[in-house]
Parts: sequence; C-alpha cells; structure tokens
Amino acid sequence: MARSQSREPRAWQRMLSGRRLDLLNPSPLDIEIEDIAHGLARVARWNGQTRGAHAFSVAQHSVMVEQLVAELEPGIERRWRLAALLHDAPEYVIGDMISPFKAALGVDYKAFEHRLAEAIHLRFGLPADLPEGIARLIKRADRISAYVEATELAGFSLQEAARYFGRPQGKGALAMRVMMPLKALASDEAAALYVQRFTALQG
Repeated sequence: MARSQSREPRAWQRMLSGRRLDLLNPSPLDIEIEDIAHGLARVARWNGQTRGAHAFSVAQHSVMVEQLVAELEPGIERRWRLAALLHDAPEYVIGDMISPFKAALGVDYKAFEHRLAEAIHLRFGLPADLPEGIARLIKRADRISAYVEATELAGFSLQEAARYFGRPQGKGALAMRVMMPLKALASDEAAALYVQRFTALQG
C-alpha cells in the first residue's frame, strides 16, 4: 500500500494562533478567543445575502445577542452575558449553516456542534451545559436579532420575518429598537468589537 493511502485523514485545523484544534475531540486547551473572533468575523450570516458593503458577520451578530440579553434581563450576571457572546462560537470552525440545512444534516452535525460548544464553555469558565432558563433567554435574544437582521439587511418583509422568527413583543420590542438602524461592519472591526466585549465581560 502506498504511504499516502495508509495515512489517516487529517482531523484537526490549524488556527492563526498556532493552536491545532482536534475536530473530533476538541480540547479546551486548544481554544483561543482571538481565533474565535477572527473566524466569526469572516463567517457571513444569511449565506452572505445581505445589503451593504460588508457581509453581516457571526461576530457582530453575537455581540448583538449579548447586548439584547442585557436589555432583556438588566442586572444579569456577566458570565451569562459571556455565554450569550459565545452562543455561536462553534461556527468559527464549522461555519454558519442556515437552519434548514442543519436540519437536513441531522443529529451527527448537532452532536459535533455540541461537543465543540462544551469545550469552548469549559475553556472560558462556563458550565458545559447552560441552565435551561439561560439557554431560553439566549435563544429569545437570538430570535430577536434574527428578526432585526432579516428586516434590516436580508430583504425580509415584516410579515415574513414575523412568520419565521416571531415579532418581538414587550421587552423584546424595546430591546430591538436599541439595535436599529443596523449596519454591517468590516471583518477587522467586527473581530475587534468581539474581543472588546469578551475582555469587558471577563473583567
């Protein structure tokens, strides 16, 4: 057998920090916030189908969700705001797939994403699995962000966005207004903003 045929497929990714992240068994020790910020700032939400000179990045979306969590629950612990900032962090490795495609890929994809999220949480002092109430709060903020992005940048009508993401009500409607108008940042600006928020939340 040829040498090239006997080798196992490479299952790690080299990051700009120099870390090698094992994709099948990710270690918290190989995760750096700068790598996450850099990657997320270059991953486009909505498959890049947004208005403006720049793609709306997952990094900028994540900062928005963290801010929405703070608006929805004033006084919430900083660690749960950090959890909100990191809610899409696995996408620095796997990219941002739209929900219908995730559903089509099935459970194996979700299990892989969950393992990576657990490693990221442990790296930054969060529980591997978030309390149910915190997870629900972050999901609510995520849907409000999606509604704003859909109507401000992705060409959805108000009716379409309400059908797919739910029209923000009560505190959610007030929090939504804080985010508007919405403008996509250049990738280096989005990465810097992400690291800035991380640093502030780490104290």
